[in-house]
Amino acid sequence: MMKGAKENVVDAIGGTPIVKLNHITKDIDSEIYVKLEYMNPGGSTKDRIGAYMLDQAVAEGTLKPGGTIIEGTSGNTGVGLAMWAAVHGYKCIFVLADKQSKEKIDNLRAFGAKVVVCPTNVEPEDPRSYYSVSKRLSETIPNSFYVNQYDNLHNRMTHYTWTAPEMYEQTQGDFDVFMATVGTGGTISGCGKYFKEKMPDVKVVGIDCVGSIVAHYAKTGEMIPAHSYVLEGVGEDFIPENYDFPNIDDWVIIGDKESFLMTRRLLKEEGIYAGGSAGAAIVGALKYAKELKKPEKILVLLHDSGNRYASKIYNDDWMSDNGYLDSSFNVQIAEVLNTLGKKSSVITVKNTSTIGEAVDIMESKGISQLPVVNDHGDVVGLCSENNLVKPVLMGEFKRDDNISLAFSNKYRVVDSNELLESVADALLKKEVALITKDDKIVDILTEIDVLQYMSKQGSF
Repeated sequence: MMKGAKENVVDAIGGTPIVKLNHITKDIDSEIYVKLEYMNPGGSTKDRIGAYMLDQAVAEGTLKPGGTIIEGTSGNTGVGLAMWAAVHGYKCIFVLADKQSKEKIDNLRAFGAKVVVCPTNVEPEDPRSYYSVSKRLSETIPNSFYVNQYDNLHNRMTHYTWTAPEMYEQTQGDFDVFMATVGTGGTISGCGKYFKEKMPDVKVVGIDCVGSIVAHYAKTGEMIPAHSYVLEGVGEDFIPENYDFPNIDDWVIIGDKESFLMTRRLLKEEGIYAGGSAGAAIVGALKYAKELKKPEKILVLLHDSGNRYASKIYNDDWMSDNGYLDSSFNVQIAEVLNTLGKKSSVITVKNTSTIGEAVDIMESKGISQLPVVNDHGDVVGLCSENNLVKPVLMGEFKRDDNISLAFSNKYRVVDSNELLESVADALLKKEVALITKDDKIVDILTEIDVLQYMSKQGSF
């Protein structure tokens, strides 16, 4: 065998680097270091548990030759399992929730695995949940092995015997705080136990997300209803057996939007192409650091690669469509209109008017859109050239038809005292912002108005 070569791709798992963050941390005194687990061959820290859990299953006789590996996964564990299965000649069936990215599903199918997609917003015990479906498949398919990363304690043992010792050797224990996002509980619990044994003064902090029940349960022992969230691989709606709460000292709660924006910042400012849970982890680390009384060294594990989120977090259209793009326009709309020198007068058309009358008004006034109002002056729709051209050319609209046939609902009514950022998402969705003052329409704000304002402010 060639000197220095690995026997196979599974043997290449581990040995991922730790690097210091230099730009995102400029507003804190503490130092933040990150372990780049996305540099594992399968793209995440789940490569480790995939290989370890299956090695143990073979040793224990629960995974037999020619067997089928079955697992409910958010995608990353599936890749780790599928990679091991490809090397050792096993079949795989994976069950995912429908909020997981298309890239994750495509990756698993590329390995030759069968993929079953289940609804996200159902209780864990619901027969449609990916927990229930994966368990049911394992009970009905002969010679199958249900991995069950949630309750399989080899999950946390992976990190106790492998990931944490590797980090300790890399750093010689030169850190004060270890942080990681939580899901199955394996990473935070396995690493936490090892670090506590080696470094009694180390703080272990879990990062949970809004909507998950884990942090609340850890603090209070109370089970509460979970709520939907978009982050993948973070949080749970039940408590897996892998959690070892006595070894977790503190918790930080983060949200979807701030996590996604930080994920993009990690790439732009630090060159780190990681997944949404990485953004969540750094948001959590920064929040924790700002509460410290003295500077400390914080080590954060970043779970997976950004290439699994190209169609979501790193896609501008997806980010804007879901209201996640950041807006720095903390200025009142009234000030924007004043800066642009726009006059507070808007021509409207009654909802009893005809399409022909609306067209005549737009032509004579040189405007392209008309708010449609009722007898009380309330906006009930928007008539625009874009809505009229095709139906008129196709003969669908006649001049005498009522204007209601040409209504568009692609508008948003916003008070002039609100901030410009309140309409940024609407404009990105090609909606029209109808600006009101004292409940009366005073102006229409469009994309070109925002561009002109930015130009006047020297923003571009």
